[in-house]
Parts: sequence; structure tokens; C-alpha cells
Amino acid sequence: MSTPTIVHFEIPSDNIDRANKFYTELFGWKMEKMPGPMEYWMFATGANNKGEPTMGGGVMERKMPNEPITVYINVNSVNDYAKKVEELGGKVIKPKTEVPGHGWFAVCIDTENNVFALWEANTNNNTK
Repeated sequence: MSTPTIVHFEIPSDNIDRANKFYTELFGWKMEKMPGPMEYWMFATGANNKGEPTMGGGVMERKMPNEPITVYINVNSVNDYAKKVEELGGKVIKPKTEVPGHGWFAVCIDTENNVFALWEANTNNNTK
């Protein structure tokens, strides 16, 4: 696997319609509502030379006051990197969680109290 890199980010919102309008008008991002139990809108922020999305994000309802934007960093194993986070003095605040059909994530806090998430893509659509 290549070097871990940011592959997704989430923008918490108090008013999803207002946030979607803001980012659509500001950057031209096309928002698409995702199916599922929670209100979640995805968008792509760029495309490669084949027109395929290269990075994207999501807008969802804010879950707590002052919730920050969360970046998702692609790794080859959420379990291995979650262990490294704790060995290096960070904390895992939401353990490995499945996004059915897509992959797994864990939410962490670094040594400076910044929130980020680890992301492991499901490359073969099997459950681990």
C-alpha cells in the first residue's frame, strides 16, 4: 500500500440544507444524499484525468457542540494503526466500526487533542 493519505473529510452542520447550499455555491461541489439511517450528503472535490472522483467529503448533522471537521486517512489496517495511535500517546475514541460494503473506520485523538479518523477500504466486499 502507498503512504497513508487523506481520502475523505466530514463537515458537521447545524443546518444541512444551508451547508450544502454554501459549499455548492462556493466550490461547485455536487451534493448527493446517501441512503441509510442518518442524513448524510456526499460530494467529490476533484477528479483524475479519467473523470473519476479523487477525494471527497460528506456533510452530516452535528453530533456535539464545537464538533470539528474530521479527516479520514486511508491505512491498510485500522487495527494496526489504532494500536500505533495509542502506543504514540494518542487515543482511540471510537473503535473500529464497519461501514457495510465500503470498509471500516476508527476515530482517534492525537497528542495535541485533534480529532482524525483511520479508514480501511473494503477492497473485496467481504466482512473482516
